[in-house]
Parts: sequence; structure tokens; C-alpha cells
Amino acid sequence: MSVRPPQSLAPSRQGETALGLLEYELMSERADSLGRAGLKVEALLARLGHADGAERENLLYDAAEAVQALFIQREVCGLRNGRDIIARYAIPGEVIARLGVKRPAANS
Repeated sequence: MSVRPPQSLAPSRQGETALGLLEYELMSERADSLGRAGLKVEALLARLGHADGAERENLLYDAAEAVQALFIQREVCGLRNGRDIIARYAIPGEVIARLGVKRPAANS
């Protein structure tokens, strides 16, 4: 005699539809993209800690662009509050002040 589990405990077949598979793939890609954006911010902030002069100024703008991209990617994932990211990555005020600011043209 075999016993069948209650339907409420049976695995859902909802995710097996083409739309469910597509939604799963999109969620996976969003999560992967969010992870890559976070790693880029970490790397730039680490480099920023060891830089000075003109290199530091360039890295400040690079970091600001990466942080802005991270904020945008988080919003795509439905995460609206950026304060936790600022605290988690210890993003300096110098970088925050440059969010959305166009990099000055290089003096030739």
C-alpha cells in the first residue's frame, strides 16, 4: 500500500510552466547582476583606500558610478532603501556626494 502526501505538502508544479521558468531565469539573472554590482563596488572602494592625488579623484568618480549602478540594480530587484548598502559597504561621503555628478573633463 502506498501513501500519498497531502496536496498542500506536494511539490508545486506551478514553476514548471514556460512563464514560471522565464520568471525564475529573470530572478536568477537579477540576483547575479546585483552580486556583480556589489563586488565591483567593493573592489573600487578597496582601491580607493590606497589611492591618492589624481588617481584618488578618478577612483572617487568610478566608485560613485558603481554605487549608482548598484542602487539602480537594487531598485530593479524591488529593494528601495539604500541606507543599508551605504552602511554595509561603508561608502564614504566623498563617493555619495558624487552620485549622479558628471565627471569633469580632463585638462589637456
